[in-house]
Amino acid sequence: MRRGRLSLTFVVIDGLDASGKDTQASALVRCLQQKGKSVFLRVHPAEDNLFGHKARWFLYLRGKNAHFASAVFYMLDVLRSVLLYSWRKYDYVIFVRYLMGTAYLPSPLHVFAYRFFALTVPTSEFMFFLDVSPTEAERRIKQTRSKVEMFEHLAELKRVRLKALSLALAGGWKVMNANMPEKDVARDIAKTLHLWLDG
Repeated sequence: MRRGRLSLTFVVIDGLDASGKDTQASALVRCLQQKGKSVFLRVHPAEDNLFGHKARWFLYLRGKNAHFASAVFYMLDVLRSVLLYSWRKYDYVIFVRYLMGTAYLPSPLHVFAYRFFALTVPTSEFMFFLDVSPTEAERRIKQTRSKVEMFEHLAELKRVRLKALSLALAGGWKVMNANMPEKDVARDIAKTLHLWLDG
């Protein structure tokens, strides 16, 4: 963990909607726990505080104000998690959805917001951006979700992916091909963390 004094390994799993973030985080938690590691997992937007609830609520509304409000509450939720949880004594702390929430802000504000938060919050050499094509993301969303968020339409998925991917590449994230089968993505993440997945 950069800018920290802790010996824990800080892992971030981020990416486009339907890129498999929660799935990969859960697989990584299982892998680490099987190896006797203590793990703390934090998913955003979280369900246990007002910021997370507001961020999720605004995701189902329409319009620029709702768009902006959702992103702002999301970032407040992440900041709250950093203050409360990033210092805890675990072998691994995993955050799902982190700095890439800034990609949902209007341009060019998203760049300034990303740079500000990247200098403010803990970062790591293990920050994974799950890159899924917008068409594949849309297919997964239609297949698995009964209620669609404001950013989960093809045009929005394309727009957000371009912004998020440019931030990831400039920020030194490890970009993973999330179009692959879940098991292959999990194996690539584990290899990067110098772990071995059985099976």
